[in-house]
Amino acid sequence: MLQLRMAFCKKRLIFRIKKYDAYQVRSVRMEDKMKEKLDAIKESALSQIKATDSLEKLNDIRVAFLGKKGELTEVLKSMKEVAPEDRPKVGQIVNETRQAIEEVLDAAKKDLAAKKRELQMKSEVIDVTLPAKKAELGHKHPNTLAREEIEKIFIGMGYEVVEGPEVEYDHYNFELLNIPANHPAKDEQDTFYITKDILLRTQTSPVQARIMEKGHLPIRILSPGRVFRADEVDATHSPSFHQVEGLVVDKGITFADLKGTLEQFAKEFFGPDTKVKFRPHHFPFTEPSAEVDVTCFKCGGKGCRMCKGSGWIEILGCGMVHPHVLEMCGIDPEVYSGFAFGIGLERVALLKYEIDDMRLLYENDKRFLSQF
Repeated sequence: MLQLRMAFCKKRLIFRIKKYDAYQVRSVRMEDKMKEKLDAIKESALSQIKATDSLEKLNDIRVAFLGKKGELTEVLKSMKEVAPEDRPKVGQIVNETRQAIEEVLDAAKKDLAAKKRELQMKSEVIDVTLPAKKAELGHKHPNTLAREEIEKIFIGMGYEVVEGPEVEYDHYNFELLNIPANHPAKDEQDTFYITKDILLRTQTSPVQARIMEKGHLPIRILSPGRVFRADEVDATHSPSFHQVEGLVVDKGITFADLKGTLEQFAKEFFGPDTKVKFRPHHFPFTEPSAEVDVTCFKCGGKGCRMCKGSGWIEILGCGMVHPHVLEMCGIDPEVYSGFAFGIGLERVALLKYEIDDMRLLYENDKRFLSQF
């Protein structure tokens, strides 16, 4: 009985040994199979990396082998088929394969990036010996040229340039300038009203009224600026244009001072041979008043198309400041007197530069502006 039991145990042991040996053989075969597969993946990856010629293709290789659905990831998913005690070893081989592929990928990426940068630098070479492109310079507008020249002339005579608001009160634009409520200039067809008492100024004279109202005498100012009137646009009119007005208030100022000032201005602006003629006129804020003509600088007074054969060209209006205007601004007309004048900036610019259409000044045509 004992012998039978011993024989049974021996057979059972032999069976277990054979079973273990078979398991060991299968495990070794699986390990070898996994290693062969990883070697094949590594070899394929390295050969593709070596053959690639762009960073985009290199990124595709990275995704194909190391991505979430890459070949190495698929190998890791099949680890369940490997014996538990062999999984660390197989896992190490997988990591070594991944590391080897990543190292080659990084090296290839740096190499391709360097080549790309080198090609880019070659294509973007700057030849410093080539002539540079000249920047296109702008030109001053004819209005600006005329205004700067007028200001320069009067500053040389001791005038101060003063500016004021374009949106003005009726009180300063009309009332203080001796223009009554029923005057045609206050009609809505000629003036842009914002409210009953506020408007777009029709002249720069309100600046003069504001300065006189302050009472800092004597006064010697020039007030350039934009003004607005309800005119139709044509060759000589615009609803928005520019004026330059002058004002002098002091003791003993006479019409002779006004005449001498404007003669000097005309000679400096239009030329030393220019002659001046004063014609009687009427303005509400000056008394006496006059319009000023100069000899045509095109024909020298002989008569031509520009002066319409008369030999004279009108350039401005002027006069002695009305005593009532001085009084309304708080200045004693018995002690002080003064003169004022107003120049249409566009008008003198058209005349000086021989431009026959005012609209050219506002069209911003480079062909026109480049001439100045």
